[in-house]
Amino acid sequence: MDTAARGSGANLAARIRRWLPGLARGRTPEPLPIRLDRRRIYIVPTRAGLGFAVLLAAMLTGALNYQNNAALLLTCMLGATLACSMLLTWRELHDLTLRSLHADHGFCDARLPLHLAFADDGRNRPGLHIALDEIQQPCPLRRGTSRTTLTVPTERRGWMALPRMRLSSTLPFGMFRAWSWITPDQHVLVYPRALHDTPPRARHDNPNERSAGGDEFAGLRDYHPGDPIRHVAWKASARHEHLLVRQFDHAAPGQPLRFDWNALSGVDRETRIARLTGWVCDAYAQAHPWILILEDRRSFGPASDAAHYHRCLTALAELP
Repeated sequence: MDTAARGSGANLAARIRRWLPGLARGRTPEPLPIRLDRRRIYIVPTRAGLGFAVLLAAMLTGALNYQNNAALLLTCMLGATLACSMLLTWRELHDLTLRSLHADHGFCDARLPLHLAFADDGRNRPGLHIALDEIQQPCPLRRGTSRTTLTVPTERRGWMALPRMRLSSTLPFGMFRAWSWITPDQHVLVYPRALHDTPPRARHDNPNERSAGGDEFAGLRDYHPGDPIRHVAWKASARHEHLLVRQFDHAAPGQPLRFDWNALSGVDRETRIARLTGWVCDAYAQAHPWILILEDRRSFGPASDAAHYHRCLTALAELP
């Protein structure tokens, strides 16, 4: 019976937590800068604040019952302290202005660094927290320091709208919690997940500059009797009705690697994108020039610099 009651109480609390944010402001995306005025800040007592209020009520009852002036004075002083702490908690968010933000480059399934710049109004806000999901991240602001960094969860590649952020504080004594919602009207680009299951291909435009039997992976072909067993691609063969063998070529010195969308077969679309992303990352890490060819025959490269790296990853991230 007690277990069922606790379960129903937990479900009710979860429904209330999902319902209350819908009443708060900040659901509609809004352009920067965003200023938190008094109409956007909410404040409620915490458990500690409620317990302290009950204690003050008991002290007040005892002081009045026994006509103890010292106890009555102490109760009034503690009550004034509680009221002042509520004002100080509210002031942690009041007039806070988000001026700009930008995101670093990041990959899918990883947390994306997000840099926020607030207007410096000369006030210290040491207890400020920002929550983009269930995890609260501290972002204290000092006088003269108006920038902070937090991380955003990513679940898919491409352009992603920034989720609603909850700014909150419980300083100075943790008796009250003040919070506000903001939803910046801004999108960030998330690169595809990088898959490193096979080495990058060493295909070149000139077939005369390749020699078979080398150490660079060139692709898959059907198994022929007499092929070495160690060259059988068991994972790829499991998805087909016949055996496939890895084929290797020598890489001609100075020739760019060729990453062709249409050269990948037997894998789904997202796996192709992830594998091409992994090859681009490996080639960039090794400073080896490469050419990326997409399904619509768009070609990028050859190059090996950072600009080419980000162009390729952006093109892969924006694929439908």
